[in-house]
Amino acid sequence: MKIGFIGLGIMGRPMAGHLQGGGHQLWVVQHHSPLPQDLLDGGAVDCGSARDVAAAADVVILMLPDTPDVERVLFGVDGVAAGLSAGKCVVDMSSIDPIATRGFAEKIAALGCDYVDAPVSGGEVGAKNAALTIMCGAKPEAFERIRPLFELMGKNITLVGDVGAGQVAKVANQIIVALNIEAVAEALLFASKAGVDPAKVREALMGGFASSRVLEVHGERMIKRTFEPGFRIELHQKDLNLALSSARALALSLPNTASAQQLFSACIAHGGGGWDHSAIVRALEVLADHLVAAEPTRAR
Repeated sequence: MKIGFIGLGIMGRPMAGHLQGGGHQLWVVQHHSPLPQDLLDGGAVDCGSARDVAAAADVVILMLPDTPDVERVLFGVDGVAAGLSAGKCVVDMSSIDPIATRGFAEKIAALGCDYVDAPVSGGEVGAKNAALTIMCGAKPEAFERIRPLFELMGKNITLVGDVGAGQVAKVANQIIVALNIEAVAEALLFASKAGVDPAKVREALMGGFASSRVLEVHGERMIKRTFEPGFRIELHQKDLNLALSSARALALSLPNTASAQQLFSACIAHGGGGWDHSAIVRALEVLADHLVAAEPTRAR
């Protein structure tokens, strides 16, 4: 296929690379930094605008930070919608508002094109290893058309329901991940404050019912103080904001989600929007006036 890819960030860049490695031609647009050389070497075409990408490609994939970014790229000046023609497909793999997603899909459908929302989970590691979990909202025929592309980027690929259902599943995922990270942070902080080596506690818990991927990966980050993203706190906070705004619309209470969102807000207030989301432990450490583990000594 001729594929347009917009959003070559931490995750988008390796995802686009996997599509290229699968034999597909890439049309891309990159405004904030030079187009990665490896994609250029593989034959990617650097386009001047999102409109040009959409005009050249059969399928346009978006991997952008937030709902306003997707709206601007789709419907702004020289946006994707201006370059579409009937029969093409827009695939949004960003994590954005489910309600807005349905509105975007209606506008794209009016142009005679399919729309698939397909947010992902798995972070930078999953993107690099083509092992992402992909949660899809689409008409079944549109999903089947795009499935071969998803299989180049991920392992667990599920059609959850109609358009918007993928975004709902991703919000649910982000609730679970945030609360798991917060739980691991509390547990390791408790162990450290009680005078027990948190690394040993983590090692012991990895063999029991408390074992989890979050304890394995993010627990180690908390102990080793390696908070380079990964997945940035500011993006996870955005996802929890989506959860809470949707919950208000549904007259639903999500008290622990609200607590995790406030801890992320505390991190951002301390300049930590760009930290990995495992750094939620830093907000708890401020409340406890105690560190899970000492910060490593930095060479001068």
